[in-house]
Amino acid sequence: MSQRGSEFVAAARVVAGWPEVAAAADAAREAATSLRWHEGLRRRTPEAAAESRVRGAHASAELDGARSDVAIVRDLVIGAAAWPDPLTGVLPTLRGAVRATLEADRLTSDVSRAPLRALARLHLAAGADLAAPDSLGRPRGPGQGCAEFVDLGPAPDGGPALSARLDGVLALLRADDVPALVAAALVHAELAHARPFTAGNGLVARAVERAVLVGRGLDVTAVAVPEAGHRRAGATAYLGALSAYGSGGRPGVALWVRHVGQAVVDGCDEGTRVADAVRAGRLG
Repeated sequence: MSQRGSEFVAAARVVAGWPEVAAAADAAREAATSLRWHEGLRRRTPEAAAESRVRGAHASAELDGARSDVAIVRDLVIGAAAWPDPLTGVLPTLRGAVRATLEADRLTSDVSRAPLRALARLHLAAGADLAAPDSLGRPRGPGQGCAEFVDLGPAPDGGPALSARLDGVLALLRADDVPALVAAALVHAELAHARPFTAGNGLVARAVERAVLVGRGLDVTAVAVPEAGHRRAGATAYLGALSAYGSGGRPGVALWVRHVGQAVVDGCDEGTRVADAVRAGRLG
């Protein structure tokens, strides 16, 4: 592990011990436990998890400004409707969100065991219609910029500066002793600020958050919809919390982790609505 990686993991362990962060982690865990034992999931968890991915993709795309109807997203995911060719307007972002969210479900183990490969696969999914083919799955190199998350300030230069920051992300994804909420929140924020790819970084960051929450056992059913929790707070609050994280210091970092904790709680509420619909036979 690089020095940057070791330092970032050590810092994450400190963050996890802050009382306000521990309280957020406890609230998220309680919400996820309540969802886990929902009657509607007793025999139909796969159906509910599939709907969670639909709603997660819809919310993630909307956070990037791609507004749509969740019923349309559902039809596209299950094949009841076909993606138009060529994709125009918000559709490249929407398809990237769908592909990344579906891929996250396949990477709940790899995101810890082989995090660099997992990030590459998520970007291949998210960026296929957003980035140049030769940049897919590859961190930005020297001279390659990124026009996303402009409210967070300029992205670090590609090459060594970016590699150093990614070292911290990869080390934290491998550190299985860091609580799920803290790991998911810090990795999400680091990817948003570092913007390792030329395009699709928000979609990748939210997909990684989902994969970490499931892979580390916080959301064992994969029915929670954390992306919907972020959307419920609103794009302004989402970007504001990310900006606070970037300001450095305990208040900003704690604010962001608490924001993610609330997104998980709200995402479990959305998962409960999914489970209610499954139990009542009125999903979709």
